Amino acid sequence: MTVRSVIITAQGFQDEELVYPYYRMLEAGWQVDIATKDGLTVIGKYGVPARATLKTTDLQADHFNLVVLPGGFEAPDRVRLLPEVLQFIRDMDQQNKLIAAICHGPWVVISAGIVRGRKMTGYWSIEADLRNAGANYQHKVPVVIDGNLITSPHYNDNGVFMQAVMRYMGAAA
Repeated sequence: MTVRSVIITAQGFQDEELVYPYYRMLEAGWQVDIATKDGLTVIGKYGVPARATLKTTDLQADHFNLVVLPGGFEAPDRVRLLPEVLQFIRDMDQQNKLIAAICHGPWVVISAGIVRGRKMTGYWSIEADLRNAGANYQHKVPVVIDGNLITSPHYNDNGVFMQAVMRYMGAAA
């Protein structure tokens, strides 16, 4: 089985939180798409371009095994305003497919309305957002796994974050 993954992002993403997962998934032999609004190339905080292969309006949960939501406060704040992305995240959750979010990426999951009662982490500045949305915030841990939801607080944790993603998908970490 070919694993089909998608990274959803926007202008101002945290470069390390897109680049590392992207290449780690390619290294595992997975198909990796990047979805942006209107299918446009977007630029990370430090100038790395993310060339889209999909428009967010083309996202369909039936076509993917997992989604990665990188942080960088600007990009997730833009992404969580897109109704089609929020529906896609809800559909992925309903189909019990992996949703992996790092740093501010959990904002998208909050806006999709699927965090109540779930153990999660994220960048320290969104702790109140996660708690207010009903999540059980886990403080000072590099990765939290709650069913099909994997969260991590910072790109310094990219290694353990992607190891958890790989293990969840049955790949060698």
